[in-house]
Amino acid sequence: MTYVKICGNRTPDDVLAAAEAGADFVGMIFAKSSRHIDIDDAQAMVRALGGPLSQQEIFAPPPSLVHGREELEPWFRHGAQVLTAYLGMKRPLTVGVFADQPIEEVNELAEEAGVDLVQLSGDETWEDCLRVAKQVIQVRHVGPVDTPADPLEDVRPGFALALMLDSAHGQYRGGSGQVFDWDVATRVAARLPIFLAGGLTPVNVTEAVTRVRPWAVDVAGGTETDGRKDYAKVRAFVQAVRAADAGGVR
Repeated sequence: MTYVKICGNRTPDDVLAAAEAGADFVGMIFAKSSRHIDIDDAQAMVRALGGPLSQQEIFAPPPSLVHGREELEPWFRHGAQVLTAYLGMKRPLTVGVFADQPIEEVNELAEEAGVDLVQLSGDETWEDCLRVAKQVIQVRHVGPVDTPADPLEDVRPGFALALMLDSAHGQYRGGSGQVFDWDVATRVAARLPIFLAGGLTPVNVTEAVTRVRPWAVDVAGGTETDGRKDYAKVRAFVQAVRAADAGGVR
């Protein structure tokens, strides 16, 4: 099963529609963005889904191992198992998205909002992940210049629970609506369970899942019309992922 994250939600109706469609994660953006929400909006969305995961018993991942490249695979495979266990307790999980904000602010907003996970989408370091009070999805942005290089060159185990690959397009890091080279993502996904983001839509996500075989896919703009969530597109996106799964992808 390929998991689905619907990001850029702004209202309780948005997250409830995503949940009804079968989303596994719902994202709300605290970073500077056209999809930015305030704390009251976030709290309302968390309440609409029944409260935070912190009300459940949480099992943390194992202690950090020696940070060697040879341990990338077991570390992130274990992270995927932890997230799967979380999903067994609550679905969808709520994700607060931050970028280039002080970690103290990240922790304060995430705690006050009651989100389950934190996604760091800026230039945060791996060490910054350890300062976040919640489990972290760390984003690695891939641009055209990355294609010949090893996309895992600066990925380190023992810090974030999960890794997301997203597009780097011009001055934008994520949220650009642009697809990056899926061959890069395919090489990474062959080694690690990843979230795949960047320009996904109900039209192209079946091909993305079939080609890349990510652990999860993440969408924001591809499920919007005129800058707002389009619930028909949300349903179509989830259905397209499930169609790829039914076709024998996993």
